Amino acid sequence: MSPTSKRWIIGGLLATGFLAAGYVYLGRESGPTPIVPVVPELSASAQRGAERFAAVCAICHGVNGAGTDQGPPLIHPFYNPGHHNDQSFLSAMSGVRQHHWTFGDMPPQPQISVSDAKSITRFIREVQEANGITFQPHNM
Repeated sequence: MSPTSKRWIIGGLLATGFLAAGYVYLGRESGPTPIVPVVPELSASAQRGAERFAAVCAICHGVNGAGTDQGPPLIHPFYNPGHHNDQSFLSAMSGVRQHHWTFGDMPPQPQISVSDAKSITRFIREVQEANGITFQPHNM
């Protein structure tokens, strides 16, 4: 094999490697990696929250909070209790500007009562915990 051929092969391999690395990097930046959350046996409050979540929230946030192309996963370390406390979830149901993902602002959900919001938050927290997402101090 000639030196020129070897250079072309090595160059092609390097280019392929860089393209693959860029694809992986950009894929991570463009949105969350889809997951299938483990759902534990739920408390009574979380069970009510799961039902309301399925009826209202899952269309954007996915089955059991896994995320979709329309809304971020809530079963994600960004939403651990040290970064987004329960009040953050309750407030978000009144509408919130985007700040971690590029899905756009979360619209208000007036059909969610305060009681429903608390149950939905309980559901999210129990599923997060079952998936290893626990309190992590938020350092800015």
